[in-house]
Amino acid sequence: MPSIGILGITGRMGRLLVEEVAAAGATLAGGTARRGDQWPANPAALARTADVIIDFTTAEAAEPHIAAAEAARKPLILGTSGLNAAQEARLEQAAHHIAIVYAANFSPGVNLLLAAAERLASALPPEAYDAEIVETHHRQKIDAPSGTALALGHAVARGRGTTLEQAGIESGRHGHTGARKTGAIGFAALRAGQVVGEHTLLFAAGTEHIALTHRSFDRRVYATGAVRAALWAIGKPPGLYGMNHVLGMA
Repeated sequence: MPSIGILGITGRMGRLLVEEVAAAGATLAGGTARRGDQWPANPAALARTADVIIDFTTAEAAEPHIAAAEAARKPLILGTSGLNAAQEARLEQAAHHIAIVYAANFSPGVNLLLAAAERLASALPPEAYDAEIVETHHRQKIDAPSGTALALGHAVARGRGTTLEQAGIESGRHGHTGARKTGAIGFAALRAGQVVGEHTLLFAAGTEHIALTHRSFDRRVYATGAVRAALWAIGKPPGLYGMNHVLGMA
């Protein structure tokens, strides 16, 4: 049976991943946690032991975790959001040596939503249809917009034949902001209570509105998807993959 290592095994996602590894019939190779917990804080040792490792920890820990997987030549499943440009560049560099599945969201439904967003955006001209993305998460979430919201923005931009940076982002509107810029992609982030995750993409014209919405009721869906990605990645050639590859959509 393949063995899966979990970085941040004592966290909320880590505990769900342990259960999903067992449910998938795989072997738990071990895990890492902050010093003082029952698990050691040694990602390099874990990477050498496991067939594949999963990381849902923090952006600050991403680079040493990427380095550990790369040094051990083991696949990495990365679900950490909020990576900066330098960290993403490091990820792309490591993908020359190992298989990496990097996704803003490991839910199959969200990845179908991303595909639909790109297709709709290609058919709805930005001059007529404003694109707005609204996301809601639990009050403890530290980054905004969410990684999934940004992925939706990138999908819309691709569908329109541009990039999110070129299209422009409108968020945090307050006071006298002036008229909305044509073609810009809007973001609104709500943080309240213990919402697992809700995302709505709205295409709004003067004559009609089209809304795509996904709601997560249990974060287990992310753990199930990540374990599926981990089993898929074993034996794959080096490269930077997404959940669209795991789901056979690429």
